[in-house]
Amino acid sequence: MVRGKTQMKRIENDTSRQVTFSKRRNGLLKKAFELSVLCDAEVALIIFSPRGKLYEFSSSSSLSKTIEKYQKKAKDMGSKTAEIPMQLSKGNTLDMEKKIEHFEVCRRRLLGEGLDSCSIEELQQTENQLERSLTKIRARKNHLIKEQIERLKAEERKLLEEKRKLLEEIECGRGLTPVSREPPREEIRTETMDVETELFIGPPKR
Repeated sequence: MVRGKTQMKRIENDTSRQVTFSKRRNGLLKKAFELSVLCDAEVALIIFSPRGKLYEFSSSSSLSKTIEKYQKKAKDMGSKTAEIPMQLSKGNTLDMEKKIEHFEVCRRRLLGEGLDSCSIEELQQTENQLERSLTKIRARKNHLIKEQIERLKAEERKLLEEKRKLLEEIECGRGLTPVSREPPREEIRTETMDVETELFIGPPKR
């Protein structure tokens, strides 16, 4: 029969919890004893039950001596652990001071100061660094100038377009404003006249 996996949580049933405590306690004490015998190790084990009852095991003659040995060892390890960050901090501080000093020397050389103690190689390195810096500065300056020129051209095109539109509006306004001076054409009225005519034959009458 396959044994089910025990869930690692508190056993709610008091009886089951007590039985499990007794079994596991005896197994733990047995393992501690076996470890001390098989490996010639100094083992100390302290167990308090849920009700406060003490169970202990020590492979040496006295459990107190083992506890004192543990406390002393833990104290020494704590001191060494505290010394390590201090040493790291000092080392980091020295490294930072060296870097700051190096940067200050480089800055003075770039400004043309403190060159008396420089060798030819160091002067050549400084000159090369200045030339690289000047190349980058000029490239950035040219880029900004091009951007400014493009921006001014765009503004010029915009102003010309606005000027064109204004001229068109002025011309259109001039074509509509003047009033025509020609008199209005009057309608020609035609009067219908009735004419009497007689038809006769012969010479006309006087």
